Amino acid sequence: MYYNLVSAKHIGGYLLTVEFEDGRSGVVDVAPFIAKGGVFAKLADMEFFKKFQINRDFGVLSWGNEVDIAPERLYEEATDEIRRVAESRTEYGR
Repeated sequence: MYYNLVSAKHIGGYLLTVEFEDGRSGVVDVAPFIAKGGVFAKLADMEFFKKFQINRDFGVLSWGNEVDIAPERLYEEATDEIRRVAESRTEYGR
């Protein structure tokens, strides 16, 4: 399944509201990505962070050619989709 990002808006701190092609939306906290360091450390600079854009060819949230976050990861964070699926599964043998 593809999770193309269609809109993103900064709402304060390292929080973004995001909306996907399928109409689902939510809030993503980018702070945990920044805490991991590496390429994401650049996002700690708030002025740099606020210059995000959506790469329409790939539906990806990006900061120029330097940093991007995959749309499926954003979808997971924004919609809590993975956790809901895991919590809805029943254990075998019960």
